Amino acid sequence: MAMETGLIVHPYMRPERTARQTFDWCVQQAITADEIGFDSIMLSEHASQRWENIPNPELIIAAAASRTERIKFAPMAHLLPHQHPAKLAIMVGWLSQILEGRYFLGIGAGAYPQSSYIHGITNGEDTKFTNEMVRESLEIMEKIWKREPFFHEGRFWNAGYPEELHADDGDDQHMLADFSPWGGAPEIAVTGFSANSPSMRFAGERGFRPVSIFSGLEALKTHWETYSEAATANGHVADRSRYHVSQTVFVADTDKEAKRLVMEGPIGYCFERYLIPIWWRFGMMDGFIKDAGADRADVDLEWVVDNVFCVGSPDTVVDKINRLFEATGGWGTLQVESHDYFDDPAPWFQSLEMIAREVAPRISLPASVTV
Repeated sequence: MAMETGLIVHPYMRPERTARQTFDWCVQQAITADEIGFDSIMLSEHASQRWENIPNPELIIAAAASRTERIKFAPMAHLLPHQHPAKLAIMVGWLSQILEGRYFLGIGAGAYPQSSYIHGITNGEDTKFTNEMVRESLEIMEKIWKREPFFHEGRFWNAGYPEELHADDGDDQHMLADFSPWGGAPEIAVTGFSANSPSMRFAGERGFRPVSIFSGLEALKTHWETYSEAATANGHVADRSRYHVSQTVFVADTDKEAKRLVMEGPIGYCFERYLIPIWWRFGMMDGFIKDAGADRADVDLEWVVDNVFCVGSPDTVVDKINRLFEATGGWGTLQVESHDYFDDPAPWFQSLEMIAREVAPRISLPASVTV
């Protein structure tokens, strides 16, 4: 079984981009990814960050649904503390029906306290608190999808599902719309970021699909260990073929050309102005430095391109991913981090095509995909 390919779109758009430009670029990427054989596209939800400005991923998914044929879509993730669970449950169910099986649901608590504050949560940096909100929200959503009468008076929300009234034959005015997800319940995915991630533990407990944001070899290894231990303890199979890992990947005909296009293009621009400072602030850079046995003074954009990213010719990128597999145990889907190639899409789409057709088929899942 070969590795699958996906996109994860945050979307890392330049702050001066208009909403329409961001929207059009995301839809265009979905259409192209579908055409070249990508398996999935994840679209983030953020309400506060200028570089990550998709407040409603479902709008992009709906716009791309009728213009694609096989690619699966996921909001990655809907931030459950920021929405009323009843409203979200209905919207998710309807959208999954529209996609007719090409949909799975990513859920999360949110990483930016500013966004939580906008939604009335003043202690958004308290991950224990926001994860409790996630659990209550999901409990309500799953009850609504079952379409059985209940009323929930909770710590954070009230919600319910009414009894369906029955009338004389032929009178259907009292019938309730069925907004349960396609197939009855959606497959759910959860993103992990930090080492010993509570999100990975939650995903394992519930048998959800695990998604790791690549932040170093040790973090990645602890993600799988945390997930698999929780899955096994709760009677689920920890299957690496369901495991998604996001990474910055760029492929061109030669190593030199790939590196130049990254250093001088949108990826380099974004990392120098936005992501490298964030990596320092959240401690991600320390993990990368440890992996490479480097000194902090060595770190600049070129160091990150050479030591963290998977950049180069198809042969080079295959070798880099295989070495990551050897060090961490591997995964089922490489979720390629998207960037802002709105002005000149050609290098980006060529890279995606080479990833799908010249890299992924040469990456095999580990011989044992389960624990």
